[in-house]
Amino acid sequence: MTDSVRQEKEIFGHPIGLFVLFFTELWERFSYYGMRALLVLYVATSATAVDPGLGWSNGDAIWLYGWYTMLVYVASIPGGILADKVLGQKKTVMLGGFLLCAGHLVLAIPTSWAFFTGLGLIILGVGGLKPNISTMVGGLYKEGDIRRDSGFTIFYIGINIGAFLSSIIVGLVAYKYGWHYGFGLAGIGMLIGQAVFIAGQKHLKHVGNYIGSADSGVDKAVMNNPLTKIEKDRVIVLLISFLIVIVFWGAFEQAGGLMNLYTDAKVDRVIGLSWLEEIPAAVFQSLNAGYIIIFGTVIGGFWLWWKRKGKESSSLFKMAIGTIIMGLGYVFMMFASKEASAVEFGKAAMIWVFLAYLFHTIGELCTSPVSLSFITKLAPVKYASIMMGIYFAATGFGNKLAGSIGEAAQLESYSGKMTANMEQIYNFTKKDSIEVKKLVGGEKVISKVFAYPINEDKNFSIRAKVYLEGDNVVFNEYEKGTNLNSLFDLTKVDAGDKKPEEIKEAQEKKKEELEGLKTYLKDNNATKDAPHHVALKFEKDADKAQILENKGDGKDYGVSFVIEEAQSEQEYKIFTFLTIFTVAFGLLLILFLKKLKKLTHGAEDNEGTVNEEAEGFELADN
Repeated sequence: MTDSVRQEKEIFGHPIGLFVLFFTELWERFSYYGMRALLVLYVATSATAVDPGLGWSNGDAIWLYGWYTMLVYVASIPGGILADKVLGQKKTVMLGGFLLCAGHLVLAIPTSWAFFTGLGLIILGVGGLKPNISTMVGGLYKEGDIRRDSGFTIFYIGINIGAFLSSIIVGLVAYKYGWHYGFGLAGIGMLIGQAVFIAGQKHLKHVGNYIGSADSGVDKAVMNNPLTKIEKDRVIVLLISFLIVIVFWGAFEQAGGLMNLYTDAKVDRVIGLSWLEEIPAAVFQSLNAGYIIIFGTVIGGFWLWWKRKGKESSSLFKMAIGTIIMGLGYVFMMFASKEASAVEFGKAAMIWVFLAYLFHTIGELCTSPVSLSFITKLAPVKYASIMMGIYFAATGFGNKLAGSIGEAAQLESYSGKMTANMEQIYNFTKKDSIEVKKLVGGEKVISKVFAYPINEDKNFSIRAKVYLEGDNVVFNEYEKGTNLNSLFDLTKVDAGDKKPEEIKEAQEKKKEELEGLKTYLKDNNATKDAPHHVALKFEKDADKAQILENKGDGKDYGVSFVIEEAQSEQEYKIFTFLTIFTVAFGLLLILFLKKLKKLTHGAEDNEGTVNEEAEGFELADN
């Protein structure tokens, strides 16, 4: 970094500025990971639920998650350019913080326009803050200062404290009080982080300034010097290492998408406490950060011991090993899938999720912090923030890959229209205590009524056996065996305001869908004695549900389902693919390790064995 770092007051042997950045990033990660834990669940929650979501399908929710998380990190490229070419790192972090505050708080407004506006502001905010604040940590120390490595360790532990707390606190708040209270709490966290950064400016006077300014400590001529042959080779190996980053996060970032949905739907989360019947799925997002806090120093100590024994311990080797270990974590999700599919409508034990996240975290500790350290060793000074931005962009592309893989795990639902009246539905559902929203004194309050779900326009599901009898698809109620075919029609479409040709096209599509279902059942020998299984989900049209005159009329319900056996098989295939692909990629990297190390021109060869690099540990993105 710079040799002009001036003497500052210290806490625990480190500049006070470190702890300003520590708490800034702690609260920024609190806000980001709190929001991330809710994102897919909110988008996939029914628009007619007690606390309504957007009502998207699981596949569409993961699609949005993939694009959002990709754009969050791709925005780091213009964020890095803005810092290197115009504002400097400190001012860009400040700008990013303001955008993040605005984005998180807009998310707390319960409207669709606010949701997408908030996501857009967060994308811009992370792009400005993320690639620059980490670089500022290094700028607190003189070149060769042995405290720099431990400073990064302290910084990243703070990050994981924020991520750990947010997944639990924000997840529970959203579960108890509603999605937008959870989003609002995440926004409050970002406000605190921004306040800390502003208040601590006096301790950051000589850090993160625009290169060439009086306080930067770097000769402006550096910006005009061409890259040397060694610098060019090192940039090449950095770009190759970013391919590893894409693969790693493509598998790892199933945490917020596929694994989040799988935990919600197919993991037994019941603990039976009086105040908490079951653990909210979003809370499981805290496992990664919790494991990092517990095992971070252990993994760091292992690599120190490993190098002292003269073993291979280059950054590229660590990244390869980390990718392999992370991939092996999906073996436990394969076990979970097998356990859940062993019985009809079964669920897996929580232990598999705990073990999967443990291996994912160990893999991350071997890969993620090493990647960040690798950039600081090899990136030319004039492109420091830009290379960091490209690294985060690679992380973003990994997130998009994760979204695409997660989408592939979600089968497209078969769908139709409910044709039964309310009295027929009563035979297959039961009265229960239902939470409903009512206006009391002009405010929405949640109260409970004892009624059939259809009386309150609520969604309901009926478990069924499905098989092919001649050329007919037969649905029988799972426990009693009562025929359900009279409840819905898989070929019916809404005419609405559609033109005749549009109606005909929709009908043809529904017929093709039904033929596809018949083909599946025939190919898989689904008979009365060996049926497959479905959970028929009945959901009222979201727009019709908002009309008070329609309340409780029992009309305008659609039905959708996937074949449970097919969905379980697809999930198992995806977990198997993730295991094989990541392990194979890690082994391939080891195979070409020597050739890649030559391009670094000995950047890591002179590292000692006493004051080893105490690499930092960050959750999910560094």
